Amino acid sequence: MVRRAVLFDMDGVLLDSRDAVLATLAGVATASLGRRITPADLPPDAATTPRVEVLAGLGVPHPDQLCELWWDAALATAAGTELFPGVLDGLMALRDEGTATGLVTLQLRSRLSWLLPPAVLAQLDVTVCREDAAPKPAPDGIQLALDTLGVSPAEAVFLGDSTGDMRAALAAGVTPIGAGWGYAGGQALRDAGAAVVLHDPGWIGPGLLDHRATASVTARSR
Repeated sequence: MVRRAVLFDMDGVLLDSRDAVLATLAGVATASLGRRITPADLPPDAATTPRVEVLAGLGVPHPDQLCELWWDAALATAAGTELFPGVLDGLMALRDEGTATGLVTLQLRSRLSWLLPPAVLAQLDVTVCREDAAPKPAPDGIQLALDTLGVSPAEAVFLGDSTGDMRAALAAGVTPIGAGWGYAGGQALRDAGAAVVLHDPGWIGPGLLDHRATASVTARSR
């Protein structure tokens, strides 16, 4: 029997963490600059821009070093992280039908236990985090997840909400599916190569694999 897999990004796909990320950015900037920075002071694309770029744009010196010092504490105490509706049920349905599941995220592994509920982590066959592979849009993390699962790229899809997610999936030979409920927006995901953009997390489930044929047609037409 051919093994199949659905791989996921985390933030903006499984986890609604937008408010928490913006609050964390504002908190680190406030502590560094010594003046009050609120999420309203951040650029409109702050949630989808690398944090170092956002902080540097606000005038924060040495943002890389400060994120190493303060990011985890600020994120851990920020309010507003919750699963998108239907995520747990969708993951359980995938596992029940024998489809492998995996997470490929830019988050550190140490954060997973306080960002995702134990019931969600229990449904994931593999988790690839920031320290495990070169970050997206490099394909390394997706390739590592597939190698670990023993699944070929042609039998997998990757659900992400950023243009980097789409590029990483294409580079890995995996069908890219856009999560339109996430941060980047549907048109940006389509422009980056998404085979299809879904607009409701209730679509998470076995039906995601139906889009593999769409991706092969899209790839041949490019």
